[in-house]
Amino acid sequence: MGGAAAHAAVQAQRLGLSAAVVTRSADDLDLGRLLPGIQVHRISSDITTTFENRYEKGRRIQHAWEQAPPIGAEHVPHEWRKAKLVLLAPVLGEVPIGLGRLFSGSLLAYSPQGWLRDVKADHRVVGRRWVRAASLKGGQVLVVSEEDMEDHDTALELWVRDVPVVVVTEGTRGARVHADGHWRHIGAFPHEEVDPTGAGDVFVAALMVSLSENGDIALAARFASAAAALSVGGEGIAAIVGRDAIEALLAEYPEVVLQ
Repeated sequence: MGGAAAHAAVQAQRLGLSAAVVTRSADDLDLGRLLPGIQVHRISSDITTTFENRYEKGRRIQHAWEQAPPIGAEHVPHEWRKAKLVLLAPVLGEVPIGLGRLFSGSLLAYSPQGWLRDVKADHRVVGRRWVRAASLKGGQVLVVSEEDMEDHDTALELWVRDVPVVVVTEGTRGARVHADGHWRHIGAFPHEEVDPTGAGDVFVAALMVSLSENGDIALAARFASAAAALSVGGEGIAAIVGRDAIEALLAEYPEVVLQ
């Protein structure tokens, strides 16, 4: 089980929030077992989007073997449109960019990796250029991996214009954070890496939760970096931890700060 929505929802749940996911998959995928305690609104599909990830010298090589149809505004339950925190997190372009308009009263975040991907005839996932006319205005947070940002300098310029907080995660080198008109950097917390998949999704969920609680980007960046570091210590969503473990890591490394 993977995908940005799953990783982020599990992290939010383990931080004490009520979490919910809108997704599209085949009926034989047991989401109740895979995401226990998380509300799931499933749009039925004949197939489930399926990726294969391999890592070579720290670089991810990805294939998409199946791709479910898109998710539209009509698929989002009306009562969920007033959620306190909302993350739009497509894995392969299945969510329209303008869907954020549904959540005008929410702290809205974007994980744009799925809008930066295309699939070749051999199923290899490759990068695609950001459509310049596409606007992410209305969102408060955007988190993207540097791995997805190759040849996307123009997109980054547009995002920092439209979104108050933009983060580019850099793996073991930490993350760059753009807020209040300038860039800052936070290093990575020391950690043992077993499976890096989903670390950025954990980062954005933890960042959103912390920002909603205290409104301080420096505290939120530290909290999110610690959560992401801990999440790679095991395989899949099982490695995602709760608040106590994150707070313990923060206390152990007070020198890791946004600067």
